[in-house]
Amino acid sequence: MTTTVRALWWACRVPGLKEPFDTAHLRVFYPARPTGSDAERLSGEIPADPAGAPYPVALLLPGINVGQDAYRWLAVALASAGVVTVTADLVGELFAGSHGLTPAVDLEAAAPAGYGTRPTSPLIGALLGAVRELGARPPLAGLLDTDRVALGGHSAGGTVALQSAGLTPGVRAVFAYGAHTVVADLLGWPPGTVLPAGGGAPVLLLSGEHDGVIAASADRYTGPPGTAPADPVARTFHEAVPDAAGGNVLATLAGANHFTACHPEDPTGARGFLERPAPDDGGAARALLSRLVTLFCAAHLRDDAAARNRFEELLRPPHPGLVAVHRR
Repeated sequence: MTTTVRALWWACRVPGLKEPFDTAHLRVFYPARPTGSDAERLSGEIPADPAGAPYPVALLLPGINVGQDAYRWLAVALASAGVVTVTADLVGELFAGSHGLTPAVDLEAAAPAGYGTRPTSPLIGALLGAVRELGARPPLAGLLDTDRVALGGHSAGGTVALQSAGLTPGVRAVFAYGAHTVVADLLGWPPGTVLPAGGGAPVLLLSGEHDGVIAASADRYTGPPGTAPADPVARTFHEAVPDAAGGNVLATLAGANHFTACHPEDPTGARGFLERPAPDDGGAARALLSRLVTLFCAAHLRDDAAARNRFEELLRPPHPGLVAVHRR
């Protein structure tokens, strides 16, 4: 049976940011149950389906200059799997005084004196606060479980998710695509430092076989003198994610690039010009990405044994569509 997914708009202030760049506009995607009522016809608002409640929540954090609509396809897939999913747009300060769409990276929290004292993005707490507020009003009143949270993201959004999971209440799973925690030299860490990631929650770390953006950013992440460059995503998984007896997964998607996670991709923003086109517009890799993320979240947030089994089947050799799979 096909699940009806609807979304509502909301807004919240992000503490610590300066006006006017302190307001996030978000969408919350949820499983709905149409009733055919006059209220639905006149308002367009459809009640949430109480059958699967209480629903766990996923926060999906964006890459730099990537609008939330690029992740709608994944938010809908997660909501269809019974995970209420939040995306957001926040225009704020980036680097060197420029402004754009951002997951609100807190550079002081990512520096040596601040790391581990608070999440590396104030947007995370603001979004969770908004979700709790929405959980007390229709159409989601009484239907959300904010003690079961997946923290995920793409690119810079994935990085702050990996960095902040252990400092965010209720996080039971972490997923990221095209992200790592090797630190840029400008933050004051020794060259080649990779910061602890995941906070002990199960981690699904995904990457594309042909990630032109990470490759083009290598000069930000120099290693110790005399060492050869290493894949920062692989380093994050093997050096920064705590061992979980196989519960953590690193998977590389065949034919995928950095923006495979975005559909439609907006060529007027971000750094898609650094990529080479993915086969079939990345459709096959994106479909696999969707299955992996939704099954991973359903398994860990909803204790869904069937989802866990299907997730394991996708990873089992020869794992079609995956160049490599690592477990730890």
